[in-house]
Amino acid sequence: FYYACKAFDVLERLDPDPEFWEGKRGAAIGVFQRAVAGKLGGEVDKLQEVVNILRSTSNPKVDQMINRVIKPWAKENKVRLDV
Repeated sequence: FYYACKAFDVLERLDPDPEFWEGKRGAAIGVFQRAVAGKLGGEVDKLQEVVNILRSTSNPKVDQMINRVIKPWAKENKVRLDV
């Protein structure tokens, strides 16, 4: 999911097709889902990078995704994220 998120980010920058945003969003949620399931292990930095990738997007749904879903989970589970 991590590499897919990065790839869709590049594609979206080259061509702002809404399908690339959907792909990036889905891949980002995949990374987050792995974090929730505890499968990222020591790779929480990937979750931070995905948050940074999402922040670089101009889509208005990004704030909702980060502030209502990822940030509260990270705080509750003592995962340090700079958001």
